Amino acid sequence: FAVGAGREADARKVAGTGLSLALLMGIPGGLLVAALARPLCWLVGGRGDVLHHATTYLSISALGLPFILIAVLGHGVLRGYNDLRTPMKIVLAANVVNLVVELVAVYGLDMGMAGSAGSTVVAQAGAAAAFLWAMRRHLTLHRPRWAQYRPLLVTGWHAAVRAVAMYTVWNVSTIVAARLDEPTLAANQVVNQMFILLALVLDALAVPLHSLVAGELGAGRREGAAQIGHRSVRLSLWAALLLAVALAALSPLLPHVFTGDPAVQSRLVAALLVLAVMQFPGAVAFALDGALIGAQDMGWLGRQAVFNIAVFLPAIVPTLIWPSLGLAGIWGAQLCWMGTRALVNHRRWRRLERIGFRLPAAV
Repeated sequence: FAVGAGREADARKVAGTGLSLALLMGIPGGLLVAALARPLCWLVGGRGDVLHHATTYLSISALGLPFILIAVLGHGVLRGYNDLRTPMKIVLAANVVNLVVELVAVYGLDMGMAGSAGSTVVAQAGAAAAFLWAMRRHLTLHRPRWAQYRPLLVTGWHAAVRAVAMYTVWNVSTIVAARLDEPTLAANQVVNQMFILLALVLDALAVPLHSLVAGELGAGRREGAAQIGHRSVRLSLWAALLLAVALAALSPLLPHVFTGDPAVQSRLVAALLVLAVMQFPGAVAFALDGALIGAQDMGWLGRQAVFNIAVFLPAIVPTLIWPSLGLAGIWGAQLCWMGTRALVNHRRWRRLERIGFRLPAAV
């Protein structure tokens, strides 16, 4: 927003504030998780050798938390300047480094779980250094005041509420699948992975909207922001059509790719067809998520995510009452959830257009 308004100095100060916040949260947070690694692993069910290996991995990998937060900051800063290539290059390079170092540490030096965790931290540190170098011109180091931290913390809180609400939907789906039978649980995991893959494709069209819409609004071009939102929805719907047709056509074949268990295969076909239909409301929901984030409307997105749970929970109850609905019933409930997301996002976007995108956060 500040970049679009031509306030480069303000944008650099926000980036500098974000860096200090990442360090203030990441360093003590990582040390705390490392210190509590064993009881945390025990709480989630680790026992015996599993507890030992999990503790080793978590206590080492927790040290990468400040590097992760710096990388997240780098993504946001560079995205604000419409630079999406540099983050992609850094992430690809970090993954290659992680793979190479892990192979050497685990198989060459026989370091086991410690080598695996250590290689991840090394890759994360390298990515953080690369992001710091890439955004060096876009941040100003200073001593922030609480008033400068507060907007970042509030926005982060809204984002966290939204993420927890969405993960609640997926976790409840997994719990219901587990209550039905093991083949349904296994099939649900397959459909979950397909959902994530397709969501990432559609979300790739939504991510640029964060900076495009914010830039237009920062420059005072409200009509331009509205047009970008509408064009993104149309483009996402075309992409959804291609994904839905491909998934529906492959639905009889994909179960055999993922598993040889006939019980799991029989449950997958219907759920994959539901997932194909789900691409259309998903396209609208994801595109307008990106546009609303660009319009600084994270507070509403957080509240809306909680509201959507109230639609999802009653929709999944019939599957518990009539288990014969199976995986199709579980994903039918998620289809209702996604349809609600699309509808309320569309209504919100149209309302923002009518009021000229005048939000307190944007001001």
